Amino acid sequence: MAVIVDIRTFAAIGAGVIGSGWVARALANGLDVVAWDPAPGAEQQLRANVANAWPALERTGLKEGASQERLHFVTTIEACVADADFIQESAPEREELKLALHGQISAAAKPDAIIASSTSGLLPTDFYARALHPERCVVGHPFNPVYLLPLVEVLGGERTSPATIDAAQQIYRSLGMRPLRVRKEVPGFIADRLLEALWREALHLVNEGVATTGEIDDAIRFGAGLRWSFMGTFLTYTLAGGDAGMRHFMQQFGPALELPWTKLVAPQLTDELIDRVVEGTAEQVGPRSIKQLERYRDDCITSVLTAIREAKARHGLHADE
Repeated sequence: MAVIVDIRTFAAIGAGVIGSGWVARALANGLDVVAWDPAPGAEQQLRANVANAWPALERTGLKEGASQERLHFVTTIEACVADADFIQESAPEREELKLALHGQISAAAKPDAIIASSTSGLLPTDFYARALHPERCVVGHPFNPVYLLPLVEVLGGERTSPATIDAAQQIYRSLGMRPLRVRKEVPGFIADRLLEALWREALHLVNEGVATTGEIDDAIRFGAGLRWSFMGTFLTYTLAGGDAGMRHFMQQFGPALELPWTKLVAPQLTDELIDRVVEGTAEQVGPRSIKQLERYRDDCITSVLTAIREAKARHGLHADE
């Protein structure tokens, strides 16, 4: 089966936060982008989101031909995907909606185009069931902001061809991303399952009055979060075991796993808990707008990425390690 690897035209189905991020990343990589979203005012919001992301993309480096002017917004799915080499769907997380969308997308797309979904947990075997060419359909699950964070989880359904998965990973690499092959179809994939566990525990801590939302965020950003940005959990704990490494760490701290410290089930989302979370985060946001905070976040991410890249070079590590 022939699939396109050297892409020139990128189609974005859905132009919300995730879809906008894909559009910005594709434009920054010198591609033509065609976008579609049925929501009122979607084109204006999309262009505003791309413009807000562009300064950070300029700091990380634009590829030859990168331009916001290469974005074309159309009014039908068919017009969006007809000439696209690669299609990224970022519609809301509703299986019936995605089933219907991919029936339309696959019927209108070129026979060698790859079709990807940004779903954060739905299984491709299920929502690609009506696709005409499920062998060239994958999941490419990114992380916000898509235009800066390199991770993208890639997996196929039961009828996805291995060639499509390989080609999709190659395309994502060409867009400056770090594809992570998910070995099995499992709800939530890898990263979101880890994040969900942390999120549930954070809600319990707020609900029980142990800490405010700001204090919990401080516990992450001034502690584990700094290490996670360059080392992850397993390597961090390996170092915590000293020269004996992970085996010593597991022997020393493994018994604590049996203690009832954490609660893996989610707390009941009562009005009181929701209000406490909303009030806490509103205090954290303060007088700043979301767009201002997005620019601050982007500045921090680009600074961290640059610092890590430079540190790896000093220690003889490859940028992808």
